[in-house]
This record gives sequence, structure tokens and C-alpha cells, in this order.
Amino acid sequence: MTAPPAPPTVLATLRNPRAFSTEVLAGIVTTLALIPEVISFSVIAGVDPRVSLVASVVLAISMSILGGRPAMITAAAGAVALVVAPLVRDHGVEYLLPAVVLAGLIQILFGVTGLARIMRFIPRSVMIGFVNALGILIFVAQVPHLLGVPWLVYPLFAITALIVLVLPRFTTAVPAPLVAIIVATVITAVAHLAVPTVGDQGDLSGGLPGLTTLLVPLDASTLGIIWPTALSVAFVGLMETLLTAKLVDDITDTRSNKSRESWALGVSNILAGFYGGIAGCAMIGQTVVNVKLGRARTRLSTLVAGLFLLLLVTVLSQVMAMIPMAALAAVMMIVAVKTVNWHSVTPATLKRMPLPETLVMLTTVTVVVATDNLAIGVAIGAVLAILLFARRVAHVLRVDRTVSADDTRVAYTVTGPLFFGSSNDLVEQFSYGIDPAEVTVDFTGAQIWDASTVAALDSVRTKYIEHAASVSFTGLDERSTALHGRLSGYLGS
Repeated sequence: MTAPPAPPTVLATLRNPRAFSTEVLAGIVTTLALIPEVISFSVIAGVDPRVSLVASVVLAISMSILGGRPAMITAAAGAVALVVAPLVRDHGVEYLLPAVVLAGLIQILFGVTGLARIMRFIPRSVMIGFVNALGILIFVAQVPHLLGVPWLVYPLFAITALIVLVLPRFTTAVPAPLVAIIVATVITAVAHLAVPTVGDQGDLSGGLPGLTTLLVPLDASTLGIIWPTALSVAFVGLMETLLTAKLVDDITDTRSNKSRESWALGVSNILAGFYGGIAGCAMIGQTVVNVKLGRARTRLSTLVAGLFLLLLVTVLSQVMAMIPMAALAAVMMIVAVKTVNWHSVTPATLKRMPLPETLVMLTTVTVVVATDNLAIGVAIGAVLAILLFARRVAHVLRVDRTVSADDTRVAYTVTGPLFFGSSNDLVEQFSYGIDPAEVTVDFTGAQIWDASTVAALDSVRTKYIEHAASVSFTGLDERSTALHGRLSGYLGS
């Protein structure tokens, strides 16, 4: 099987004016879609909006250089904001810096040790549920911007949506969302429309803050306070980042380096902690904007996003504040609709799909939407998928019994995987009180996968000895023989 191709290089993009403009424009439109969410997440986390914006600049720029998944957007994200909010509320914002640094060190450990490769065990049904739930969450998050607002919001929303949907039919030289946002902003400014804008989401003035100052002692007491939050930030950030990386791999048909992405996220979070003050992870909706609507494929787009956000924060904050929320809501709602895997929920697909696969997908969607947490939904979906898979595989085991012509020997043939789910049934497949004194069990069509199976085989041997019969196990492959030889007789009764 041929591996997916690597993403295009930045150097090749710089030599291609069309590709270069695509990357730059994609980065700009992604930044515009990023700003209101970062500001709103800062409110959830209990920190100053400028803190989240500056941290997002650091995260975007550092990940554009260090990250293992080109074209993926990393910033101060909602998942992290939800995790750090209790720490800030209960103990104060001064504990945020050491918690972020500790979380970054944990993520570096995951990347260096290769533990990030566990993402390969996320089933396809969970990934589809993740994508569908993501689309729902992005859409629902925009609804408040359209409720209880002046009526002028709705024409602006309609104009933006119309441009985003229609302009690509005539030209793709400029991202339609960028054109739509600019048009909506110009209309708002020229006509002096009294509609909610980005500036209403939080204070954007004041320039850049300095380095974050450590205000708490580095002792056991501080560690006791921060470690639960640090672990949560590390794992939630990694899960969302690696799931997003896999999603972008599928969208772009290219491969990424998950281990590099993990340790790079850890380094970037430490940098953001010291200059900004809050951690982040991949921004899934904005990443979809970048790679789907913006058609970005390289690190250049994420670098531009970081630099453009820096420009907006330091020089163009007043311009940024004028962007109408209706325009951004329209763009994100269209992204949400395009994110959902509609094929997965058509009656024809559901009819063909095995029921356990559909159940896992629907469970993932339900949990994510109910908890508003992608990480929890994916974790529960993955556990359910593993349990259902183990249940199915456990029933694949088959044991056939053959008695010799002279009734002096009996041979059993075992076929199927032997693990904790099937080995308990294996013990019950033998006729201990009926079989003759010589018993052979052939495992040519089976493999031993765990200690539970070795214990079951020891139990089978013991039961035959109690009935004055001898049993021999044959046909085990080299790995199964080694495992059985190492554990047999040492697992207790």
C-alpha cells in the first residue's frame, strides 16, 4: 500500500505566485474567523481578551514552524478554556502560567515517546461522529449572534452567505469568505449600521502585554493545585489537535507527523504561557475554513494567520473591531454545513452500515453535543467501539471435536482469536468427563493474545488432569508459544 503524499513545501509555494496568493488569502480569512471565538473563549477562561489573542499569535506562529501538520490552525481554543476556567475561578489567574507550562511538558513527553500514535486506534465510525458533531457545534455556536439582534443583522447575514456561496462559481482567485467579510464590514461602516461587531465581544485596545510574570511559588502546594488542570489541558489539547490533524490528512489526502505535532504543541503552549498566559490547541472550525474554503495546504497559511492576527492586535485593532458578527456567523454556519458528512446519515448508508458502527457514530455525536466537549465524546465513542468489537470477535471462536475410530483419542480444533473476551467460553467447550485419556488441542487456526487466554488453557489442562486425562496443545505460532511458555503455571488458579 502506497503512503499518502507529503504536503507541498513552502519553498515550492513561494515559487508559484498563484499558490502563494492562495496561502496568504487563506491565512487572512482564517484569522478573521478566529478572532471572535478566541475573544469569547477568553471570557469563558476568565482572562483578558488580549491575553488570548496574544497567546493565539504565539501559538499560530510557533506551530507554523514546529508543527507536524501543515495548514492546521492552532490558537487559544474553547476546549482548553473550559478546562482552565475552574482553576482561574477557584485559585486565581496567577496559577495559570505554571499549569500551562506543566501541560506543555506533558505534551512534549507524549510526542517524544511516540504515545501520540495511539490516534491510529480511533475507529472510522468515531471519526465520522466527531466530524458530524463538530459541524453541529459550529452551527449552534453561531445561533446566538442571530437572536435578539437588530433586524439589520439579517440582511448582512444574507449578503455574506450569498457571496460565500455564489462567488466561487465565477472565480476562486480570492476566497469568497474574505470578500464577503470585507463587503459586510464596508457596508456596516459606511452606513453606520448599529449591529453587533467584533469590538462588542471584548476590549481590543492597549497593544501587547509583556512577558507573563510567575506570581506563585514553585512548590508542592502549587503542584497540588495545578496538576489536575495541567493533565486535563494536556490530554484534551492533544486529543483535539490529533483528531483535527487526522481530519486534515483526510481532506488534503496528505500525511502528517503526529508525534512532531504533539511535542510542537507542548513547546508552543509553554511559549504561549510565558508570553500570553493561556494554552491552546487546534481550532477545528478555523482549520476547516483554512483547508476547505481557503484551499490552503502549507505552513505559509498558518504563519500568515499568526502574523495577520499580530497586525490586527497591534495596529489595526479598530478596523478589526468594526467587523460585523453577522458576517462571521454566516461564514461559520456555511463551514458547519460543509463539515457534516451528509453521506454518513443518508437512509441508504444507514441501511447498509452494520448496526454497531451506526450506534458508535450516533453515540459520539450525542455525547459531544450534550457535553459541548469533543474530547469526551470521542473518548466515549472509542470505548464503546472497542467494547462492541470485542463482543463481536468473542463470538467468532469455534471449537470442533473429533474422536478417533478406536475411541482412544480425541482431537479439538480451535479457530478464532483467543483473548479475554473469548477465552472464558473456551474453557466450556471441552467434554472433560467424557473424553478418552488422550486429548489433543490444535491451535493452528488460532492465536493467543493475552494472559487471560493462558490462564484459561491452564484451567483446561487442570480439568483434564482431574479426570485422569492428558492434554497436549499443538499448532501454536511462535509468538503464542512464547507467551504461553512464559506465563503458563504462573497465573494462579
